[in-house]
Amino acid sequence: MTPLATAATQSLSAPVVQSVDWLAIAPPTIAALVGMLILVADLFVPERRKPLLGYAAIAGLALSVLSLVPLRKGDRSTFCLTTAPDACSYTADHFALVIQFLVLGGALLTALLSVTETKDRLPAGEYWFLLLSSAAGAALLPASRDLATLVVALEVASLPAFALVGMRRGDRMSSESALKFFLSSVTATAVMLLGVSFVYATTGTLHLTQVATRLDDVPGQLETLAQAGVALTLVGFAFKTAAVPFHFWVPDTYVGAPLPVAAYLSVVGKAVGFSGLILVTVIAFPAYADVWGPAMAVLAALTMTVGNVAAVRQSATRAWSAVRLLAWSSVAQAGYILVPIAAAAYSSDDQIGSTVAYALMYAIVNLGAFAVVALVARTKPLNRIADYRGLYATRPVTALVMGFFLLCLAGLPPGIIGLFAKVTVFSAAVDAGLGWLAVVMGVNVVIALYYYLQWTAVLFRAPEGAPEAAVEGAPERHRAPALVTATIAITAVAGILLSGWPQPVLRFAAVNLF
Repeated sequence: MTPLATAATQSLSAPVVQSVDWLAIAPPTIAALVGMLILVADLFVPERRKPLLGYAAIAGLALSVLSLVPLRKGDRSTFCLTTAPDACSYTADHFALVIQFLVLGGALLTALLSVTETKDRLPAGEYWFLLLSSAAGAALLPASRDLATLVVALEVASLPAFALVGMRRGDRMSSESALKFFLSSVTATAVMLLGVSFVYATTGTLHLTQVATRLDDVPGQLETLAQAGVALTLVGFAFKTAAVPFHFWVPDTYVGAPLPVAAYLSVVGKAVGFSGLILVTVIAFPAYADVWGPAMAVLAALTMTVGNVAAVRQSATRAWSAVRLLAWSSVAQAGYILVPIAAAAYSSDDQIGSTVAYALMYAIVNLGAFAVVALVARTKPLNRIADYRGLYATRPVTALVMGFFLLCLAGLPPGIIGLFAKVTVFSAAVDAGLGWLAVVMGVNVVIALYYYLQWTAVLFRAPEGAPEAAVEGAPERHRAPALVTATIAITAVAGILLSGWPQPVLRFAAVNLF
């Protein structure tokens, strides 16, 4: 009898009633419920009261973050099989909680950036519903422990993001970006679903721990099917992480999307992809580590190289060059984050902590950089890098904070948080015996210094001409939106604190999160 037939027979003969731990599933559930309430409330709230929907969304996301506190022990599971209590569909372990904190915190900061946008340009009710729905799916994914729940969570996080990208009605660039994002993502999802079906046909189960056990002893006639299933499943998650060659959608999508949405995709979207990739490689497919390990290493090298080379080529005077540079920078950063995943195939699961630590540090500084970009875009809508020239003369604090964020991304003092993150990832490669990958990473860090330092220097240059500078600088002295200022302040304070005291994040690089 095949594994699939055996599983079917067991499922028919056993009870299927599952326990539900409502506290464990509270973080994504709260975000989803608040999103539904906002969608309904939008029908009855008068136009002048629409900003209240944004504050309700912020409160809901803050409550979702707070609901992680009772789960900090990381020992809760739910939706478990009655025939195999150790096989659960939802597990709130330390890995899940850290990623949930990252995605919900990132969504909360995105919401702070978005309040002004919804007042001026975007339909409030739809926007907040889509953002909270995507955040709920992103929070569900790291706790998912079966392939079906993983796919559902991935799509719940992704489908609202397509609409968010195209939210600027009447904007051709926004619509085109959303269409590109949608078509490429749907193709990747179809490939991933085909891979999941192959894995299920081979093992007869969808639970990650059971998949790992049964892949250790695959019958010879199913070996090729299992290998194809593993490869196709990884392709789907590689797209979500913007790994080369699945990165082509990133620059146009970031430029066409509202800036808060671009910030959300750069952090939360990537966290979703990386957490899914970690779950399927480390938990479900360890038997094929000799296959996906080298593949992840090559992907990491290609991704960081292509991202950095493309970022170097951005012209400072090109329209939206600031957003494009951050987009290509996020591709390069994805390459660094892939390094510990590849290292886990050669050493141990402990390497995954390096990916989590790097993702947390990257999320803080990248959201801060996008917050500054959103602030500058209010007076410089083309958002060219050249538009940042003389920012120190008009907004000295903003210029200093932006310089700090760029130095963090580069890994240079005083951006110590970025330096620690890169050293952590570099150590993971060396410890796993991937010396060649560590060399490639070192070369790419040097390449990245060029464009990060170039942008930093622009911030402190004198304006091109005194009369012209006075005309262009006057609008920039207008009062900045309070919530945008709050986002910049929160990320700056967090970056400075972690630069001096990185242990809360770096400790995840030294422990097994699962």
